[in-house]
Amino acid sequence: MTPLSSATGPDLQADLDRAGFYPKMVADIIDEALDGRETGAHLVHLETHFDQHEVHRHITVLVLAEDVLLVAHVDDQQLDEKGKEVMAQVSTELVQLSKVTTVATSYVYHQPQNYSTGDMVKELTLGIAWAGAQRIDLAPAGCADPACDADHGYTGTSQQEDLVLRVSAEADGVNAVTAARGFAKSMRRASAPRGADASRPGAAAPAAEVRGRVGSRFGRNTHQG
Repeated sequence: MTPLSSATGPDLQADLDRAGFYPKMVADIIDEALDGRETGAHLVHLETHFDQHEVHRHITVLVLAEDVLLVAHVDDQQLDEKGKEVMAQVSTELVQLSKVTTVATSYVYHQPQNYSTGDMVKELTLGIAWAGAQRIDLAPAGCADPACDADHGYTGTSQQEDLVLRVSAEADGVNAVTAARGFAKSMRRASAPRGADASRPGAAAPAAEVRGRVGSRFGRNTHQG
């Protein structure tokens, strides 16, 4: 798998060209979806998967544009063994920033006992939720007593899955992680403004509620019984 991420350049087209995944087509799709809105921060994430003799690629582009977040995703697929016939499948979603409920970031640091301010993140996972779609995984709960046969109910995790992107310094490079981190910061500022703007109708959930959702997204256990 060979991912590529970017959010540092002011020119979205330049980053699409650098990714090299049908840049003109992707740019036209984004232009149509935004319908004249001015673009701001963006993140381009390209992944290539090798499955035996086949190569599968897909690109995800996130763009902040005025009052919306654009999520564009493109997959391609070879229709013949020689790869001469290729099909691209495109999807876009325009999300009102006022509907974004969670901007979650999960960080992985190497050798945290030696941490100093400014140390690079080894891996970053960015999760954005807006539609409330959740996956709940449950399993029977137990206890520390191996002889216990009591019913302890269930334990599990609840995760929101509108969008999750993982960027690794080892696989993607340090610049890719920095770019993803920068976009996450822009996304938080746009979806949960501070001060007077935070009280606007439809603003993102307050910090305490968001923290609770972040915990469930990344594996907080729930116990019943």
